[in-house]
Amino acid sequence: MSRLDASDRAVVADSLGVAVAVGAYGVSFGAIATASGLSVLQACALSLLVFTGGSQFAFVGVVAAGGNPVTGAVTGVLLGSRNLFYGITLAPLLGLSRAQRWLAAHVVIDESTAMAVTRENRRHARLGFFWTGVGVFVLWNLFTLVGAVAGDRLGDPRRYGLDAAVGAAFLGLLWPRLSSARARVVALVGAAVAGGLVPVTAAGVPIVLGGAAAVLLGLLLGGEAGRR
Repeated sequence: MSRLDASDRAVVADSLGVAVAVGAYGVSFGAIATASGLSVLQACALSLLVFTGGSQFAFVGVVAAGGNPVTGAVTGVLLGSRNLFYGITLAPLLGLSRAQRWLAAHVVIDESTAMAVTRENRRHARLGFFWTGVGVFVLWNLFTLVGAVAGDRLGDPRRYGLDAAVGAAFLGLLWPRLSSARARVVALVGAAVAGGLVPVTAAGVPIVLGGAAAVLLGLLLGGEAGRR
């Protein structure tokens, strides 16, 4: 790899700053996951294989509420579907080979995408994408393990209010993404659908249907914006 010049180092520094801030939040997921009934191994496997915070917290929230793990998985897939659209945007920007795309796909997340699409050239886009994506991946998994070991020793999450922490942690991840009016409308509609279904459906179903409604509305609004 060629040596990094001053502009390259600035991109790397920005990327590592994001990676540290986001990756450290994995400790919350690890602690909440094990305190909600998952084993340390299961919590770590989720971070390693799923690696998208919103989907992970959603899965844990469904399981902690007594829902079926399959329902939790469907919820996670719905929330993670946005990464597909990130990939479509990143493919021409990064210009990776087919083999490289398979490896890069696992670190297509909000942060790595944001650090790539804001760059002025392909070299910096690649630096921002990989240093952020790989950095978050390594630290998120490390801190998940730390949090999972700690959470496993806490016992019943209701003793510490950790059953409510799932929703709080998920909101903490979601809030910075609601930077536009369209995003806020989609989030409110999804929350309203989910909230309305809570009294009449089984645990986990409201978040699946609310997430589906949000995805459909997001696609609809996105299509309308593109036609203007």
